[in-house]
Amino acid sequence: MGLLDGRKGIIFGVANDRSIAWAIAEALKREGMDLAFTYAGEALESRVRPLAESLGSKLILPCDVTDDGQIASVFQALRSKWGGLDALVHSVAFAKKEELKGEFLSTSRDGFRLALDVSAFSLVALARAAAPLMEGRPGSIVSLSYYGSEKVVSNYNVMGVAKAALEASSRYLAADLGPRGIRVNTISAGPIKTLAAAGISGFKQILDVVEARAPMRRNVTQSDVAGTALYLLSDLSSGVTGEIVHVDSGYSIMGI
Repeated sequence: MGLLDGRKGIIFGVANDRSIAWAIAEALKREGMDLAFTYAGEALESRVRPLAESLGSKLILPCDVTDDGQIASVFQALRSKWGGLDALVHSVAFAKKEELKGEFLSTSRDGFRLALDVSAFSLVALARAAAPLMEGRPGSIVSLSYYGSEKVVSNYNVMGVAKAALEASSRYLAADLGPRGIRVNTISAGPIKTLAAAGISGFKQILDVVEARAPMRRNVTQSDVAGTALYLLSDLSSGVTGEIVHVDSGYSIMGI
């Protein structure tokens, strides 16, 4: 018997089988959760659909998180199929590649707007749509962040600002949704080789620094993050909300 037998969850942000969101999906499925997936555009559908189907998913839906109409359609489909929702994983972030190198000072107005919309406001929009389906259930929402939200990381630039906004949004959402029995938490994951990370200039150096300086002397894996997500999306964390949980081999505790 799994921790999540009979529960329903939706995953936003699977890019391929190396993405953190996919590792989380596998962990949730192993514990019995029925899963729905979304994708943004045909190129991602060709990657996401086979993965979702390998876990027995029957709900694989298009969703551009900057489009309120598409968000509404996703949650209407969940209501029609399931009637309710127990878990939501937000692993969505985007910034233009040219914004992820050089000085933050050079960030464009459009690049700033786009990064904040896709990477931070989307959590608000998805939580708002999910809340009516989660009421009366042990609802839990988890998003993914990174240490660049707290400290300056070279070339992370506008994405660091977006992740800071994501973390603040998570706290405010936790306060709003707590009375309805819905928990909202964020995982601040250490650097991991993913498709998204490939767009950050000097990413290999970031991995090397963390491995050398983190207390555990290693980088984390997708599986490490998935285990924490499982905890936050299950009753094991029933008293936890509004938290930013670091899964980074301890790197974030270190000073000079």
